[in-house]
Amino acid sequence: MEKLKSNWRLTLLAVILLISLFVVFSPTMAPQTNVGGENATTGDRLTNLQYGLDLAGGTRIRAPLIGMTAENVEIANESTTNVAAAVAAELPDSDTTDVTVRRGTINGPTVEVVNPDISESQFADALDATGYSYETIRDGLTQETRDEAINVIEGKVNQAGLSGASVQQVTDGTGFFILIEVPGQDRSDVIDLIEQRGNVRIDIYHDNNGDGEYTTERAVLTQNDFASISNARQPDDRSPNPRVPVSIRQENGIAETFQSTVVETGVAQQGGSTCRYEENPENTDPCLQLVVDGEVINSFGMNGDLANSMRTGDWARSPSFVLTTTSFEEAQEIAINLRAGALPAPLAIDQGTTSFVSPTQGENFRTDSLIIGILAILTVSGVVFARYREPQVALPMILTAFSEVLILLGFAAYLGYPLDLSVIASFIAVLGTGVDDLVIIADGVMAEGDVSSNRVFSSRFKKAFWVIGVAAATTIIAMSPLAVLSLGDLRGFAIFTILGVLVGVFITRPAYGDILRNLLTKR
Repeated sequence: MEKLKSNWRLTLLAVILLISLFVVFSPTMAPQTNVGGENATTGDRLTNLQYGLDLAGGTRIRAPLIGMTAENVEIANESTTNVAAAVAAELPDSDTTDVTVRRGTINGPTVEVVNPDISESQFADALDATGYSYETIRDGLTQETRDEAINVIEGKVNQAGLSGASVQQVTDGTGFFILIEVPGQDRSDVIDLIEQRGNVRIDIYHDNNGDGEYTTERAVLTQNDFASISNARQPDDRSPNPRVPVSIRQENGIAETFQSTVVETGVAQQGGSTCRYEENPENTDPCLQLVVDGEVINSFGMNGDLANSMRTGDWARSPSFVLTTTSFEEAQEIAINLRAGALPAPLAIDQGTTSFVSPTQGENFRTDSLIIGILAILTVSGVVFARYREPQVALPMILTAFSEVLILLGFAAYLGYPLDLSVIASFIAVLGTGVDDLVIIADGVMAEGDVSSNRVFSSRFKKAFWVIGVAAATTIIAMSPLAVLSLGDLRGFAIFTILGVLVGVFITRPAYGDILRNLLTKR
């Protein structure tokens, strides 16, 4: 017990290494993906490591968000919803989904317009017409909107079951961009997933006065009105169409309002309704219309049982029904959009860049990275053995430095951080700087002759460790801006370099000190 207590740093390193190996290799720690709404592991793989675009192949999309922002808008205490509605009413072919009003931004109250067909002069005229004075109008959107867009895209990617994907904001000095990297997916599939804003709503198309003049009541249900969204389902004996079962919120009378609306418009008429909108829009029963980004995806009536429960008022006590689509792909898209939410602004993919790395090329990169890593270890090992010519000093040094890389792999596996070439480069940098620090320790302890006691060792070790601590602090300070700023691949390099430095200072260097003390004081 006394020996264990005096070597607690070495014990700590051993425990952390075991935990890292467990996280990297244990099937119980395999990353989960949400494919079709069901939990599933990423497949039969040797490790739980996830690979980024460089090592797995896939698609990278870098695109700005479309929109303009009016800053320091004088909206007094007026509701932001009312302001958005007023401005949208003055803009051609726009609604409240195209206008966002925010308070408390760094540039005061702001009004954003994200309709790509609206010019700056039209935006200015709309603000003037509604009486909202402003300081300036600029291209681009607020940071709050960009953050919201990142969250929504992450939600879409996760709901689609695309593991290892990353979404972040980057800048190149000319503006802000959303960078999306999805390993293992074709460019067209990723664009199909993210190019639509995903605004989903339910309209009612009906003969308003029974005179043959049809009208559309828009947004009788919006995305915020849905309480739960089930998985998309294939056609079966119960329904000939692909569908998404949903339920409606009961708070604030949402379900009751929808119930009364479908009864008043005739969708929930006695015996139900049959929608013939696609065949004859001017001669049909009232229809519910599923609308995505302003486009009618499907129109459908209501079966007799559901209509009768609406008419008696029973439906609002357990408000659920089914959204039908014309294809299973559409049903999946609807489910994803409802769960992830709508993008606050469209992505200008044509104004950005897209690239694709083939899976074969990614596999070649993985092989090359493994070869380079092995060469780095062999090179470092050769230099260390040539320097000391004492295996009992050099071998623990090499194993200790290599343990830092294993611990970092454990971090990456636990966090689900996708490994790319920049992260691999940070591992090699950590290996090199780690051995460098260990050489400083060994030289500092051994340079002044034999180590006669633990007290002598401790004194020399502290002097050497002070040099290492200063160097580590310098590295962390230098790398911190890269880890914080949105600079793409450099961020991953900086993050894992900093992690490697911290692991070295607090875990591996002290553990190597214990090894060296035991070796040198027993000579």
